[in-house]
Amino acid sequence: MFSLKEIISSIADVGQKLFKKEKIKKNDLESIIILCDDLISNKGAAFGITVARNIIELYQTLSVENKLLFFKKINEKNKPSFRKVNEAIDIYKNSQNEKNLSHLFRVSEGSRRELFTRMNMAPNGTSAIVSLREDLIKILKDNKDLKALDDDLRYLFKAWFNPGFLKLEKITWDTKAAVLEKIIKYERVHQIKDMNELKRRLGEDRRFFSYFHPALEDEPIIFVQVALTKGLGRSIQELMKPSTSDSKSYDTATFYSISNCQEGLSGVTLGNFLIKRVVYEIQEELPHINNFGTLSPIPGFADWFSYLDEVKIKNILGNSKDKDVSFLKSKDFKLGDKRIVENKEIIIKLVAHYIVNEKNHKGLPLNDVSRFHLGNGAIVDDIIVNANVSEVGFKGSFGVMVNYLYELTNIEKNHEDYVNNKKIIVSNKIKKYL
Repeated sequence: MFSLKEIISSIADVGQKLFKKEKIKKNDLESIIILCDDLISNKGAAFGITVARNIIELYQTLSVENKLLFFKKINEKNKPSFRKVNEAIDIYKNSQNEKNLSHLFRVSEGSRRELFTRMNMAPNGTSAIVSLREDLIKILKDNKDLKALDDDLRYLFKAWFNPGFLKLEKITWDTKAAVLEKIIKYERVHQIKDMNELKRRLGEDRRFFSYFHPALEDEPIIFVQVALTKGLGRSIQELMKPSTSDSKSYDTATFYSISNCQEGLSGVTLGNFLIKRVVYEIQEELPHINNFGTLSPIPGFADWFSYLDEVKIKNILGNSKDKDVSFLKSKDFKLGDKRIVENKEIIIKLVAHYIVNEKNHKGLPLNDVSRFHLGNGAIVDDIIVNANVSEVGFKGSFGVMVNYLYELTNIEKNHEDYVNNKKIIVSNKIKKYL
C-alpha cells in the first residue's frame, strides 16, 4: 500500500511533467518530427497537451522550406500502409464481424487524422491547425503528393466546424470593436474602407450575420451582409448609399456579400448553412420580407472573355454585323465607357452563356459564385449591366452582376435538379438570351 505522502508526491511528479514547458529550439525540423512520433504513441496519450503545445509552438518557428519538409515527412510517416491494409482485408474476409471491420477502417485511414486530432489538444490548437492548413494550401499546387494530407485535414474540419457547433451572431454597431475590426479586414467581396463605411452596412435597413466557433474566440468564420430592399437590389453603389425609404416598404432581403474569413477552411462548406439560417432569422424578425435573393459578382468573367477567339464569340452571339464586342478587349476600354450601355443586350448574352453553358471538368458551372448559389437551390433571375461601377467590378466582369433568386417553395427541388442532373434553372428574362 502507498502512503498518502507517496501518492501526493506521485501526483506532483505527473503534474510537473504535464505542465513543464520545454525550451523550444527554433526551426528545428528533426525535433518536431520526433515530437509528432511521440504524440501518436502511447506515451503521447499521457502527456498529449504538453507535446501538442510544443509541436504547435515549434511549427510556428519553421521556415517556409522546413514547413514543406515537415508536411512531406508527417505525410509519409502517417499514411496508410498498403501491406497492413491488405492484411486487414484478409482478416475481414476470413471473419466478417464488427471488430475486424473497425480494424480495417482504422488501418485504411492511417494515422494522419489522429496526429492532427491530438495536436488539437494544445492551447489554441484549433486556430493553429487552421493556420497550418492555410500554409499547406499555398504549396499544394506544386506538391500534389500532399493532397491526401490536405484531404485528411479537410475531413477533420468538416466535423470540427459542423454548423451544429457554430454560433450565429447578429453583428451590430454594439458588437466588440475587435470583431468589427476583423470584419473590415476579412471582407472579400466589397471592400470596407473604414469604420464609417462599416456603420452604414450595420444600419436599420441592413442585416449582418456571422458564424463563430467556440474554439476561435472573437474570430468570425464566415459572414453575410443583407440589404432590405424593394425588389432585388440592382446596384452595389445604390445599396451603399444612406437609406431614404420607409422600412415598412421593404419586401426583399438582398444578400450582397458573403465572405469566408479563414483561408485554412477553404473547401469546408459553410455558406449554404449560413444563408438558410439567415433566411430563417429574417423571417422570424421581419415576417413581411417574403423574397430572398442576391446581387452577386461574376469573378473571372472578364478574364474568360479575354481568351475567347473570334470564332467562339460569333458562335455565342451569332454572325450579325451589329454584334461587335471587340471593344471589350481594346486598350482604350475603361470604367464608365458608354459602349457598355450601348451594347447591353450583347453583354447580357455573353454573361448568360458564361454562367449557364461554360462548365468545369465536373460538368458544373465554371464560375464558383454560380456553383455556390445554384447548389443552394437558387435560380438565375437576372443579369444587370453597370451593377458595380467600381474598378474592382470593372476588372472582374465589366461591372456586370447577377441576381440569384431563392424561391423558398422551390429551393429543395432546384437543389436536387442541380446536384443530380446538373440542371441550371433560369428565369424567363434570361431564357431569351440562351
